[in-house]
Formats: sequence, C-alpha cells, structure tokens
Amino acid sequence: MSYDHSEKKEQENIRKDIDDKYSKRFIELDPKGYFLIKVSFNTNELIVELFSNGIDELGRATNPETGKPLSCSEKEHREPIQIYKGKTAKELGIQITEGKGPYPISKLDHALYLGRELQKAENCLINKTAYVQD
Repeated sequence: MSYDHSEKKEQENIRKDIDDKYSKRFIELDPKGYFLIKVSFNTNELIVELFSNGIDELGRATNPETGKPLSCSEKEHREPIQIYKGKTAKELGIQITEGKGPYPISKLDHALYLGRELQKAENCLINKTAYVQD
C-alpha cells in the first residue's frame, strides 16, 4: 500500500502531534545520572557519556558537588563518570544494560529514552548529518 503525498503529510503530522504531547509530560529524573550522546564522524562511532547528578526537592537535576541546579545553557565543565563507545545503537545499548552490573539506569522510561536517542544518533552517523539530543 502506498500513500499519496497528502496522506503521507497527514501521517507525519499525527506522529509529530503525538511526539509533542508526550515530550511535554513530567519525567522523574534518574538518580543514577544522565547521558550525553555524541556522534564522531572522525572515528565513525557513537560516544555516550554518563554524568552523575543529584535531584533537588523540585525534581531538578543538581550538581552533586555543589547542590546547584544543572543548566543546559551554561557551559560548566564536568567530567563523565563513565564513557561508552560503539559503532551502533544496539552495541551501546547492550554495553549499558547487560552484564553483571551495576547498571547506570534505574528507570525504565530512561532506558527507553536512551534507546530512542541512540537509534536517532546512529541514523545521523550513517547519513552524516548533525545529531541533536532531545
């Protein structure tokens, strides 16, 4: 079955509306930390950095050393507590979630988010396009 252009556009709009709706929901942070994903075209790999965080009474991520809320806009230098590297989303997902543990993820929604983002980053690596993490 093939879609004509207007049906395809309508399906894209439906998917975007669903994605926008779920992107606005409250998400409880993972106390084990957060991940920053990078695409390296030089080494043809995905790089995932795990950072520690605290969580304040308002549910915001905080710097565990200072207790101050972390900002996406400020360029405070922090060292990752773990770095994972791989050629595919699957390879990295297995590194992060399988084995003896301890595991760097304690919440299922965090694991699902990471899987989606890793797949998106892999597509950017394959297509040589810029990756922006949600």
